[in-house]
Order: sequence, then structure tokens, then C-alpha cells
Amino acid sequence: MSGKTIVVGVSGASGAVYAKRLLELLAADKRVARVFLIVSSGGMRLLKEELGLAPKNLAELPAALVGRAAAKKLEYLHNADIGAALASGSYPTDGMVILPCSLATLGAIASGVSDNLIRRAADVHLKEGRPLLLCWRDTPLNTIHLENMLRVARAGGVNFPLSPGYYFGAQQLDELVTQFCCRVLARLGLPQEKQRQWKGTK
Repeated sequence: MSGKTIVVGVSGASGAVYAKRLLELLAADKRVARVFLIVSSGGMRLLKEELGLAPKNLAELPAALVGRAAAKKLEYLHNADIGAALASGSYPTDGMVILPCSLATLGAIASGVSDNLIRRAADVHLKEGRPLLLCWRDTPLNTIHLENMLRVARAGGVNFPLSPGYYFGAQQLDELVTQFCCRVLARLGLPQEKQRQWKGTK
């Protein structure tokens, strides 16, 4: 199968709308062949509380997020499935995004803790030198959080805070979310036509 393989993890921090939009953009991108979706228990609660999604059959989660037709390239993997293909560096992928990324997940990754599939897949991306973007939202941050972010950065990961750009004059939240996700995808080598670029002051 040609095209990129992207891993998306969803953990328990707030910002489910970002995860949904990122998955929609990936599903619509012809350069992407496959998307693996992993959701932590906290992420499941987040999807229910913020988006009203709680499918009884978890295999139906991708369809609930992006629609049945668009979900064909998405595959849900259980976070407890530590024996999944993604747990091995021998399985080829082109990048991973954890969005949103809880600070607990960040801390585990910074410490090399691989006790579930999200954390193990992140560890694999670091050790294999593949792109890993951690999109955390929490504020304020204490010194432990900052030190964990530094450790992740030194290991090759990218701290990508959920901080939308307001300088484009967006009028709606939806546009801010879309533009943020476009920046995430650009970092994975998947620039989007709808991404707005700063042209400088006039």
C-alpha cells in the first residue's frame, strides 16, 4: 500500500475537537494510506464528554468521528493491546501525533514508560527517529512538566502546544481548530491547501 501511515493517539486532556478535525483532514488526504487511532481510557471519557461519542462497539469509533465513508482508512487499536504491530520498531510508520496529550502521558513518555500502546508507540517513534508530536493543552505548568517537555525534546520529540494562531483574523473557533491541525500536518510532511500562511505586515 502506497502513501503515508500515521498514528494518532488521544489521551485524557481537553481538546477533543482538535482530534476530530485532525482525523477528518487525514481521512480526506490522498497522500495518507492508513491511520491508526489509539484512545486511552481518559480519552474515551473526553470524547464522550466533549463530543457526545460513546459507541458500544469501539471498532465503530472512527466512523463516529469522521463518518463511515471517510473512516475506511482509519483503524482503531485498543490502548491495552501492547502486542499490536505498532509496538515494534520493525513496523513502518511515518509519524505519530498525540492530540490531545495529557501531562501524565507526556511524563510517561519522557521517562521511557511504555505500559500501554499509546506510550509504547511513542517510545518506538523516538527510538526509530520518526516524527512524534505531543499536543498538550494544560496551563499553568510546573517545573516537572517543563523538565519532561525538555526531556522529550532532547529525545527527538516535538512539543506542540494547543495554542491556536489569532493573527489570521479567524472569526470562528472552527477555523482556529482547522488552522492548528493544518500546522500539525505540515510538520508531518502533509501541508494542507487550506493552511493560511503569514505574509508579513503591510
